Amino acid sequence: MNTASFPSLSESVTPIEAGSHVLACHWLSRTPVFALADGTVLRAEIGEEKRDALFGDAGLLAVTANANMLVAGGDDGRIMTLSANGEISQVGQAGNKWIDAVAVSTGGATAWSAGKAVYARDEKGNVKQWTAPSSVRGLAFMPKGYRLAIAHYNGVSAWFPNSNAAPEFYEWKGSHLDITISPDNRFIVTSMQENTLHGWTVAEKKHMRMSGYPSKTRSFSWSHDGNWLATSGADAGIVWPFQSKDGPMGKAPRECGIRHAKVTRVAFHPKALVLALGYEDGCVLLCRLTDASEILVRRAMPGSGITALAWDKTGAQLALGAEDGAAGILTLPGAA
Repeated sequence: MNTASFPSLSESVTPIEAGSHVLACHWLSRTPVFALADGTVLRAEIGEEKRDALFGDAGLLAVTANANMLVAGGDDGRIMTLSANGEISQVGQAGNKWIDAVAVSTGGATAWSAGKAVYARDEKGNVKQWTAPSSVRGLAFMPKGYRLAIAHYNGVSAWFPNSNAAPEFYEWKGSHLDITISPDNRFIVTSMQENTLHGWTVAEKKHMRMSGYPSKTRSFSWSHDGNWLATSGADAGIVWPFQSKDGPMGKAPRECGIRHAKVTRVAFHPKALVLALGYEDGCVLLCRLTDASEILVRRAMPGSGITALAWDKTGAQLALGAEDGAAGILTLPGAA
């Protein structure tokens, strides 16, 4: 599809030279932050950019954030946090092992994994450890209670760190990679090595299999109402319906932003059914689910594939980052 004919918001994007492959971007309060492959984090404050080296000479491997704190794991086994004002703290470690995955709750609890070892640190700083049956690939805090969902080979374990009980096991054969939990805590979904997604209902453990992807899904995003799950891994944003008690079973997904390039990142607007899509060729589109309308944010730029997208909490601004170190902030017209 020719994006030259699209309505365009490209003039509303403020460019940022991150200078290194952007691994992820997040918003800490009103400050956009970009985690970079060179091990630094760029805080793109209004009128002033600041760079923080969280690991010194070590590399940054895994990163996530809540509204107030970025959490990163390095190849030196340390877990570091960064606040919006630049305060850096070490909150954990895993010996000298590489950190494979990190997670953070809305309240500030953190988790990380190295190999089979999983660590959970509550908001008071108490750390508990659990050994998974195989190497862990994905972590996500569940929305209700202090509970951690852990993706590994042959399924997912749901662990209460403050309980002595064994984690609840959600079984499905194969290698499970990234993991996401629906905002209403009803569904668990993982991406798999076989270019498919697998899901379970949390309460009944009913299975949900979502297939047909030409490549792996490495980006998830839930709509603000929890009714839709957007995913990467195809030449369009694949959006699964989760309104019913059985999720998408027996229902076809929506497709939006169909182009001759794979979607690499997805990010739902925090207040509206508008989906930001980033592509491997550097293009960024906004797609509105209600009427399938599309607006161009960034034109395709070969060698500048999109690797990060994140809305601020108001939905007025969208941060984007690319593999060549290019980045930017879209400010929607009329936004304060």
